[in-house]
Amino acid sequence: MKLEPLQQEFVFEDDRPFASCHASTLVSLADGTVLAAWFGGTRESADDVAIWLSVRSSGIWSAPEEAADEEGLPHWNPVLFSPDGRRVFLYYKVGKTIPNWETRVMESPDGGRTWTEPRPLVPGDRGGRGPVRNKPIVLHDGTWLAPASVETNEYWDAFVDISTDHDASWGMSGWVPLPQKRNLSQEKRVSPPNPPLVPESSFAGRGVIQPTLWESQPQHVHMLLRSTAGWVYRSDSTDGGRNWCAAYPTELPNNNSGIDVVQTEPGCLVLVYNPIGSNWGERTPLSMAVSMDNGQIWQNAFVLEDDPGEYSYPAIVSPAGDRVLITYTWRRERIAFWEFRVTHS
Repeated sequence: MKLEPLQQEFVFEDDRPFASCHASTLVSLADGTVLAAWFGGTRESADDVAIWLSVRSSGIWSAPEEAADEEGLPHWNPVLFSPDGRRVFLYYKVGKTIPNWETRVMESPDGGRTWTEPRPLVPGDRGGRGPVRNKPIVLHDGTWLAPASVETNEYWDAFVDISTDHDASWGMSGWVPLPQKRNLSQEKRVSPPNPPLVPESSFAGRGVIQPTLWESQPQHVHMLLRSTAGWVYRSDSTDGGRNWCAAYPTELPNNNSGIDVVQTEPGCLVLVYNPIGSNWGERTPLSMAVSMDNGQIWQNAFVLEDDPGEYSYPAIVSPAGDRVLITYTWRRERIAFWEFRVTHS
């Protein structure tokens, strides 16, 4: 697999209406329109942080506009998702602290021109159900899987949320077991943030969060996970994401920062990540790796950024098997956008 860069640009220039921005997401629609969203405000976790949105049409980005802003509540980690190339869902978190996150969802029937009022994804939830940072996927049988996780001072844990009725309701999978940790998938399923407590000593650090998903064949689903162990971790499911094997390390170094993967055709994967093998390591460089064997072996493919500074929290989608689109945080000042042509060989 080869990646040929076609376009590199910023979603917006320096005349932004916020001091800081982070955690972008993007979606490509059937008509070629691209939507990007992120959170922006004074600084991460500040009360004035809102969700912002831009639309790319005919190669031009619209000026950023506020998409969601509940006064006095920090907004976090938007996730855009389109199951059919027309309808668009925008998921995001609100809350003063991560353990008390609530997940909101808005829907656009017309490609992001108009939106419904935000509603809770799971009424009464605290901890953040649904997609925590990366995009949901649609399985062969039409089931939606949303990569999810929880963070507390005692543990980090991952799972997926499952919807068989197109976002009308969601149910939790089993927890992703960690090394030397009892199989939480067999425990009573409770709503976050109340899973069984896991000692920090049971894993190198706190655990794993922010999965990114793909399905290799019907019912065979896989995730890569951000970890505190210095490596990207992986878990696999053979029952459509309802239960997961114990997480295990890959060959990919990880700095405990966001990652994202997309499948361009069966077995062919493109990953965007910071290849730094230290917990809370630097967020540069930001690179792409490819795999032709369903994620067993990875090869370096392209370096997006390697200057000093922060280049982090990438999002990647593949509107067709021959293209990938990427956004990411550029020094907490802008959102960068790339388009690549993919050649399979």
